[in-house]
Amino acid sequence: MLVIVTENYDELSKIAAKKVAELVRKKPTAVLGLATGSSPIGLYKELIRMHKNEGLDFSKVTTFNLDEYIGLTPDHPESYNYFMRKNLFDELNVDERFINVPQGMLDVKNIPAIEEFCTWYEDEIKKAGGIDLQVLGIGVNGHIAFNEPGSSLGSRTRVKTLTEETRKANVRFFNSEEEVPKYAVSMGVGTIMEAKELLLLANGKGKAKAIKATVEGPITAMVPATIVQMHSKATLIVDKEAASELTRKYEGWIV
Repeated sequence: MLVIVTENYDELSKIAAKKVAELVRKKPTAVLGLATGSSPIGLYKELIRMHKNEGLDFSKVTTFNLDEYIGLTPDHPESYNYFMRKNLFDELNVDERFINVPQGMLDVKNIPAIEEFCTWYEDEIKKAGGIDLQVLGIGVNGHIAFNEPGSSLGSRTRVKTLTEETRKANVRFFNSEEEVPKYAVSMGVGTIMEAKELLLLANGKGKAKAIKATVEGPITAMVPATIVQMHSKATLIVDKEAASELTRKYEGWIV
């Protein structure tokens, strides 16, 4: 596991974008796993700049998003489908046929329908040849995607109940906590770990404890992100604030 510590968020975003761009140039049919949230926004802005100014071509790229709130339509301003289109897809030449975002309009009481969709999503990833590079953020409690503390480290795509901590962290995007969805459909930890490469991004002091646990703590389902220690090709790019509680510090990077 390689941890790159940057001076600031802008540098973090540029290094992450360079890594994604190198893959897309090397393999135009690359399969990208994408994340939402504040951490990857800078990465997406830089990829848009590269596309418009440097001709970075996404026309043959396939994308799979990690998760989606249940109960929000794709055009809802706080849905992850809307987030991705606003912050990335609408500005790139990605083929609509190759964009995959989990279905949010699922009935949590209809277990057979949920299982059918989740199996279908997993199968679509396999049909695409697997994810070449999975972009990840991290929650303050160490969750990746919506795999909350206690999630099975071998889990597959399924519906998750969101913790109160996660819902409170996301309330800033809604008018009230009551409006924050209680459920989400999410790739599982096991699904994420099958990606050929992981790229986890974190910035800000609020992520410092989660990053310390992820890099230096024991592997535990109570901090799902710790599983990245077991991946053969995982890169963490964090700014100085997010890295502030790490003890194994070297010049610019940590292994």
